[in-house]
Amino acid sequence: MKRVENVGVREGYDRWAAVYDTDGNPLVALDDSVVPRVLGDVRDRDVLDLGCGTGRHTARLARDGARVTALDFSPGMLARAKERVTSAPVRWVQADLTERFPFDDDAFDVVLSCLALEHVRDLEPVFVEARRVLRPSGLLVVSDMHPWMRHRGTQANFDDESGVEVRLDGHLHPISEYVMASLRAGFELEELEEHAADAALAERLPRAAKYVGWPMLVVLRARAHRCE
Repeated sequence: MKRVENVGVREGYDRWAAVYDTDGNPLVALDDSVVPRVLGDVRDRDVLDLGCGTGRHTARLARDGARVTALDFSPGMLARAKERVTSAPVRWVQADLTERFPFDDDAFDVVLSCLALEHVRDLEPVFVEARRVLRPSGLLVVSDMHPWMRHRGTQANFDDESGVEVRLDGHLHPISEYVMASLRAGFELEELEEHAADAALAERLPRAAKYVGWPMLVVLRARAHRCE
């Protein structure tokens, strides 16, 4: 029987950093295929990549002409991200997204948060901070593990280099919590999408086979209300 270890979020991501980009995670692959379309053109925009992880979105944002600030609280993840993104200037910040963001009001045109908020107990303060640092009519894009994944017993996890299954602390958030947190923080919802694994993803990544037809990813796009 495989050994299972439950760990805190920071420790988990520090350890996951070694294999995050190579372990064939179907949720990450699905996120990579959906988020760029929802995000749209970022050229000449100031973008905050909130919970940047190993920099998979950071790298693309920089290539697409954005001025990127990438924030994460895991030193291990940030180290991997810095190794990945070397050909474009990125401002790297180590900070906890559950605390006040270390940025001025109205500092960004876009805030992006991908596969991070499942680890946050209370969503609303994060949305409030995102609204504070966004300029009027700024864009927020959030993706996360679909709550149906938790209903079937799945949580953020990986096998470390010794074969131990490491499970990270997380929280079940109904989709309504994301919607209401955004509205209460002063956003206008523009899009809400739910995405399931399909046969093509399962063929490419065998771990996706058991999730074909099952919602894996929720993506929200919202616009900051312009102050009157």
